[in-house]
Amino acid sequence: MDFGWTKEQKDLRSGIEELAKGELNEGLLERDVKGEFNHKGWLQCAEAGVHGLPIPGEYGGLEQDTQTTVGVLERLGYGCRDNGLVFSINAHMWTLSIPILHFGTEEQKKKYLPKLCSGELIGGNAMSEPSSGSDAYALTTTARKDGDHYVLNGNKTFVSNGSVADIALVYATSDPEKGPAGISAFLVEKGTPGFETAGHVEKMGIRTSPMSDLFFDDCRVPAENRLSSEGDGVSLFTHSMTWERACILASAVGAMDRLVEMSVKHAKSRKQFGQAIGKFQMVASRIVDMKIRTETARALLYRAAWLRDQGRSIFLESAMAKLHISESWIQTAQDAMHIQGGQGYMRESEVEREVRDALGSRIYSGTSEIQRVLIASMMGL
Repeated sequence: MDFGWTKEQKDLRSGIEELAKGELNEGLLERDVKGEFNHKGWLQCAEAGVHGLPIPGEYGGLEQDTQTTVGVLERLGYGCRDNGLVFSINAHMWTLSIPILHFGTEEQKKKYLPKLCSGELIGGNAMSEPSSGSDAYALTTTARKDGDHYVLNGNKTFVSNGSVADIALVYATSDPEKGPAGISAFLVEKGTPGFETAGHVEKMGIRTSPMSDLFFDDCRVPAENRLSSEGDGVSLFTHSMTWERACILASAVGAMDRLVEMSVKHAKSRKQFGQAIGKFQMVASRIVDMKIRTETARALLYRAAWLRDQGRSIFLESAMAKLHISESWIQTAQDAMHIQGGQGYMRESEVEREVRDALGSRIYSGTSEIQRVLIASMMGL
């Protein structure tokens, strides 16, 4: 594996980092309190090419390989402290754009991908239900075939981007007797009769990423909006989740880098008992652990990306990356808060928000417990 960057890759990474450090962070404290989505920042990232990083040029994307994509997202996370905005972009790419790219018809790709890359359309993914969760395929939302349409009934919960989404990928059972083999996926556009969005959901962290419930009441969806074959929902979802687990926390590696730098700077400037606190072994050891976690997280991230670019299966590697990066991000954010002491607990420090944002990564895209189950199964346990 060669993790050296070409000049073009370096320019792309540095360009995104500069964008991220600037306007994307303006007004973040207020947006976090209000739970407000940064639509302007969304469009700025799209204009810079972030939304279309892995999408071919013919559909409006930058046509970058997986290593370059996660490399750019890492620098986005380093520069942009708005983890909610970055999370929304990731959800948009991995759970909607990528499934359309790999499973969609040519007509679906041409219709949706250019607008998803440009940011004109905001995408969401509707899988979780009130009665499901980690048991992802225990769906009660149904899709009944009626002529050249499907009629959807049911509701979805914890839908990232749900309240602002223009289009959602909705999983529903088209043949309940077949269990998971009866699940299909549908592209449902905002404004479709029978499709309603609930109000904004308040969350502990990643508050600037909107989340809501979706409701379907005799919602008629054209059969041409079914993504892939009927009953192919599990294959589609597994493919999407493998991409998501491998890539969604690339920005967290950048955020950890930022937290390490912040902690080193604070430990060198903050003095107690007549010397910089970084001279105390317990403080220094905590920062060393932060650095090691960051580098091991980066290694797992880029190994999974490299294997993907070689055309290899990354089911195991994506689960390991998701598990290790999420747990490392949480601990690193907590360490950064401890190093700053009481000030780190204050909202103005922005470190307490990092802790809140990091905690969610233990849950979304499959909990840490689910990742351990997947890894164990791949080990033959």
